[in-house]
Amino acid sequence: MALMEAESGLCGDCGHPLIETTAADGEFAYDASITKCHACVAGARRVAAFQEDGGKTDGLKVSVFRKET
Repeated sequence: MALMEAESGLCGDCGHPLIETTAADGEFAYDASITKCHACVAGARRVAAFQEDGGKTDGLKVSVFRKET
């Protein structure tokens, strides 16, 4: 219950406190970086191929694993 209450004040996307991130003086107070996760890219490619073959994504779960060398 306490965890739900604590999380309710956080942005669901970035995880920062909404009380700070939605304040007018916070508009340019943040910066961001981009990181590419190659495991996520592999999952996205597999889903795209699945969709192109006519697969429905409702309820689809994707398991990503490292290839054995």
